[in-house]
Amino acid sequence: MSAAAEVATAAGRVAGLIPGHSAPGALDLLEAEAIHVLREAAGQFDRPALLFSGGKDSAVLLHVATRAFAGAPLPFPLLHVDTGHNFSEVLDFRDRRVAETGTELVVARVEETIAAGRVSDVAAGQSRNALQSRTLLDAIEQHKFDALIGGARRDEEKARAKERVFSLRDAFGGWDPHRQRPELWRLYNGAHQPGENVRIFPLSNWTELDVWRYIAREGIELPSLYYAHERDVVERDGMLLALTEWSSDADRAAAGRRRVRYRTVGDAISTGAVESEAGDADAVLTEVTLAEQSERGATRADDRTSDAAMEDRKREGYF
Repeated sequence: MSAAAEVATAAGRVAGLIPGHSAPGALDLLEAEAIHVLREAAGQFDRPALLFSGGKDSAVLLHVATRAFAGAPLPFPLLHVDTGHNFSEVLDFRDRRVAETGTELVVARVEETIAAGRVSDVAAGQSRNALQSRTLLDAIEQHKFDALIGGARRDEEKARAKERVFSLRDAFGGWDPHRQRPELWRLYNGAHQPGENVRIFPLSNWTELDVWRYIAREGIELPSLYYAHERDVVERDGMLLALTEWSSDADRAAAGRRRVRYRTVGDAISTGAVESEAGDADAVLTEVTLAEQSERGATRADDRTSDAAMEDRKREGYF
């Protein structure tokens, strides 16, 4: 029996002994675990920050954080590493949620990293995702962040599956899977040397399906592009890429109108859409249940460059 199954079984037995109480469901257990991790992060670190891009996973994480610290302001700022290639719907949603929660937002811009000569810009029409690592590391140093909390999940990608909930990074921001600590009995070790930092993943044990079940149950607002809508897209390498201000004339000539939605959002140049009629969370749940590819494998062009693309970026300091 897996650890998660054992927890669920034990919780069910305990609940059954208390009159009027029913056993918690799978989403309740995942939420409780995430709340525990968030409170551990707030308690163990001096200057944590929660990564918030405006995507669905960070929206869920922010929602859980408001539950974890209900009645009080969040004990950490929000951090967005901005490539400059954004979907306007996502930025609008990001700013609205920041205002609603009254939380400080720190925006680390890749364009400023380029202007400072810290990295070289990519060719026109290319994704800037690979440039985010330097911007993130500079933001950690500038703001003295000792921990970053993010919505990454183990089911997203093979390199993600190697992560601990508390993932230690060296003084250069690099990730070494051999240095990660065991996490027995849900004990999380945040100890780190000066210059090191820890990446924290409260949603590690969630799946894409869990995320959408939780969104549906909680009525969590998302950017509109997560639901079916009409958009001009161009098909390239089996992906439907949106026409943007950075699109080439050739892409504009080849584009067509499709009804699509996004399973994940990121750099607008490299994030693909999927054809869909799913206009609400319940309809999306049906599509996700039947999906044969992971969201990143199906819709992130930069993750297709090699089998180790994500792992290479993580070793360079990427989240």
